[in-house]
Parts: sequence; C-alpha cells; structure tokens
Amino acid sequence: MSALALTVAAPAAAWQRPAFDLEALPHAPRSVVAYRTAVPLTIDGRLDDPAWQATAWSAPFVDIDGVRPVRHATRMKVLWDDQALYIAAQLEEPDLWATITTRDAVIFQDDDFEVFLDPGNDTHAYYELEVNALGTAWDLFLVKPYRDGGPALHAWDIAGLRVAVDVRGTLNRPGDRDEGWTVELALPWETLREAAPERRAPRDGEQWRLNFSRVEWTMDVVDGRYRKRLDPTTDKPLPEDNWVWSPQGAIDMHMPERWGVVQFSDAVAGSRVVPFVEDRNDRVRWALRRLYYRQRAHRAAHGRYAPDLATIRSDEIRVDGLAFLPVMSATASQFEIVAPGFDGTMVHLVQDGRVSVRPAPGPRPTP
Repeated sequence: MSALALTVAAPAAAWQRPAFDLEALPHAPRSVVAYRTAVPLTIDGRLDDPAWQATAWSAPFVDIDGVRPVRHATRMKVLWDDQALYIAAQLEEPDLWATITTRDAVIFQDDDFEVFLDPGNDTHAYYELEVNALGTAWDLFLVKPYRDGGPALHAWDIAGLRVAVDVRGTLNRPGDRDEGWTVELALPWETLREAAPERRAPRDGEQWRLNFSRVEWTMDVVDGRYRKRLDPTTDKPLPEDNWVWSPQGAIDMHMPERWGVVQFSDAVAGSRVVPFVEDRNDRVRWALRRLYYRQRAHRAAHGRYAPDLATIRSDEIRVDGLAFLPVMSATASQFEIVAPGFDGTMVHLVQDGRVSVRPAPGPRPTP
C-alpha cells in the first residue's frame, strides 16, 4: 500500500473521541543514562560492586496510572558492558512472600519485579522478564503488543540470563516486619541483539525503549499464612497494584510507546555526568500514535478505518519545532501514515502499530 496516496476527504464529524482517551494521558516518558562498568559485576543481588555504588538510583516508582499513591518504595539502576545489560532494583517490602519456583510460570501471581525492553523503539519485537523474591524468572518475547494481535512466545528464553536476589527479612513468615529485597539481573547482548537494530549490541549514544514494573498484591494472614485479600463481593483476590518507573497512564504495560528511554554511554560509571539527549523524532512518533489511537477508535465505532485524515481531525495535532504534515493511505482494514521527521527523515506508522524512522527519499539521480 503506497504511503503517499492521498484519499478523498470525508466529513470530519464521522470521528468521535473515545470515552477513555489515550491521547489525553500525559506523555512524558522518563529517561536514564546507562553507564559502563569497567570490571565484571558479581551477580549476587547485594549491589555492593563499585560500579553499582557509583551509579545513582532512579526516581521512585509511581502507580501505573500516574495518579494513585504507592504503598512501598521501589527504585532501579542500569549499567552495561560488552557482555550484558545489567539491571538492579531495590524494593521496600514489610511482608516478604513468594511461592513460585518453576521457571516460566506466571510469576506475577506472586509479588514481582518486571523488565520491558524494546530495542528498536518501534513497539514490536520486545522482551519481558519477571522475577519474584525466590529468584524465579519468566522471560518471554512479544512479536507485537496484545492489542495489535501479537503473540507472546513463552518458550523463548534469554540464554545466559543471570538472576540473583537478596532478601532482607524472612520469606513467608507472617508476624514480623521485613525490610524488602533487591534483585540483580544480567541480560546478555548475545540474546538481546536478536531484536536490536542491525542485530547488535548498542553503541555510545544510542537509545532503546524500556520500562520497569512492580506487581504488589494486598495480603491477609489466615491460619498463620499469607493469603491474597479477597473481594467480599466476588470472593476472588483483589486486583494487584502495579508500580512503574515511567508511568503508563493506564493499567496496561503493553503500550511500548509510553515506556521510558535508556541512553547508552561509553563513560564509566562515576567518571563524569553524561546528559540525556532527546530524540526529536519521538515527538513525531507520538503525533502519529495519536492518529493510530483515533483510527482504532473509528474502527471500533464504525467497523472500518477512517478513509482520510480529515475524518480523524489530524489538523488538531501539532509537533513542537516541526510542521506536522502527515499523509495517509487507507482501506477498510489497513492504513499507513507517513510524516516528515527531523533531520531529513520520514516517520511511518501502519495499522498494527509499528512505527519506523527512515531517511527521506532524495531526488532521483539524473540518467
């Protein structure tokens, strides 16, 4: 389908903003600079390596919707070297409990810590890793988000993954007050490069999308054991809390466009401060994502995608520092939208949500 084929205009009144408006959610992804560690880390969960000590903690996690308060503090750190991406997290927890010991079980049925990583920043081909306080891991590969029909490959594993936890208290023992737990992860580039641009590890200055989540259940003590608190109207466990590093704005981690950003630096942790540099095309990605949300709402209401940009009021959308001039081609079941980006690029988005940045086509050479 040609991205440059304009469609015939239709009445703008055909589109209505959905009741739950993803566009209205604040779009302010957090960022972190990942420094290098000059010596290999000891993955033991204790975080006493000099590189970790030289690395600042992130801002505290917030509720996934960015509004409700959290009950216990969570924070993280990131490092890297030629072998792996390293992640550390500290979770305050007065009642430590964990039950799952089988690899690749559904770990979020326990309290857990989760990592989401999109190397291509295109919302497709991303990784998810969950770990509980017993150090049990569940890793999976998402071809695309669930909303876009993407399967999760549960049999996929992060080959060479190293996981360690350090528990400060007593697991599964009600009646005392625990401090919490730390988790330390090593994710080898040999596996992570599978979905990375050019199928390689990152280079100095490059950026990947990532986010972190903590699942926390509300517990009661029954017959001397922890049990998830039940909803008296349904007799089923109350919904879990989800606390995240970069707020999603909705209870859905599988919106990669709303994750934070990690920028990789060759500077050794503690040697100097490297500023985070905004990718200005992220502004264009977000503008196109707003049109994606509108197309999905239109299809939900009318059974087909809007045939033109006037129907979904693209003229309402602005990009700071750039004229937003999208072009769309669409059928009842497909669409593609293309807009000029910064620095001589074109930004593309298609109906399954994948977004990509490419060089703008130049003039054809003279024969």
